[in-house]
Amino acid sequence: MESIKKVSDYIENWLKQYIKKSKMDGFVVGVSGGVDSAVTSTICARTGFPTLCLEMSIYQNSSQISNARKHISWLEDKYKNVSHYNLSLNKLYDEFCNSLPSTKNKKHELALANSRARLRMANLYYFSTINNYLVAGTGNKVEDFGIGFYTKYGDGGVDLSPIADLLKSEVFLLARHLNIIEDIQKTAPTDGLWDDDRTDEDQIGASYDEIEFVMKNLEKNSEKKLTKRQKKVFEIYNYLNNKNKHKMIPIPICKVPDNLKNSVKF
Repeated sequence: MESIKKVSDYIENWLKQYIKKSKMDGFVVGVSGGVDSAVTSTICARTGFPTLCLEMSIYQNSSQISNARKHISWLEDKYKNVSHYNLSLNKLYDEFCNSLPSTKNKKHELALANSRARLRMANLYYFSTINNYLVAGTGNKVEDFGIGFYTKYGDGGVDLSPIADLLKSEVFLLARHLNIIEDIQKTAPTDGLWDDDRTDEDQIGASYDEIEFVMKNLEKNSEKKLTKRQKKVFEIYNYLNNKNKHKMIPIPICKVPDNLKNSVKF
């Protein structure tokens, strides 16, 4: 499809222009085995700049690890500028967990899930710093600007976001255009932050297609025109969008009035 090729080329050129202006030397991408990181890492590789892929497992299931490693191997076969490290963060994660006080707080598991994402972010920035690379984010528009389905300062801690203006369906179109491994395209999206096999849909309570419908029709549809299921998805979207708004806006700064600051002798 000619239009999706133009989108791919546009993102690739945007990355080239950005990295040249930034005076950085390449990209580092966390590769999870999912379609978002596969598309992001592939477009980064297509720029010709060094692209370092990190597979960072923390008690990941075997299929996620397999998909991530197959994709990295596929990239390295196609692009000579791609390199990788397979990192097991199990021991690091265990040490972190063992250092925490015991708790019965109901949000304990959620806090640990987010901590996994933040441990990965720390590793990405280690390799970013020693190589003078940019951390390329893998979030799409639904996650980043629709429902805030990512970890603040985890997978949300990046230098630039190549696909954050694309809906999930558009990411899948790009994946087909880029000939991403079929197993990755067929795998149900998951953040891989839990000890079980829960998918993104399990956590959100709606599919990406359903959330996209909401995002495209927020102003077009009145409640009267919606089915019972669509109304439910609207409720899910509005709840998550409001709850996670703090992730989507700049950090609030307390602006102290000049007259107050001027009255103080520093």
